[in-house]
Amino acid sequence: MKTTIIERQLAGYTLATAEIIYRMPDHLELLQSYVWQEYDLVPEYPELQRFLKFWKENLDGPLVSVTVGSRELFKRGEWRHTEALLTLH
Repeated sequence: MKTTIIERQLAGYTLATAEIIYRMPDHLELLQSYVWQEYDLVPEYPELQRFLKFWKENLDGPLVSVTVGSRELFKRGEWRHTEALLTLH
C-alpha cells in the first residue's frame, strides 16, 4: 500500500532537494546539472542514496558533486486535527 504525503511527513520525512552535477558522457569536459526532489528521511537520505545507486549502475554520466538541502514542511507536533472552525469578525 502506498503512503500519502501527509503520512510520510508524520513519519519524519521532509522534502529534500539535491542538485546533481555530472559530466556529459560524450563530452567529459562539459558539466550538466540535474535537480532531484523527493520526500526523504534526514540525515540518512535513503531515497537519495537509492537514486544515486541507480544512477551509478545505469547511467553513463559520471557524478561530480551532489548538494543536498531539505526543509520540514511541518513537524509531527505542529499538525493536529480540529473539530471546529470559528470565525471572529
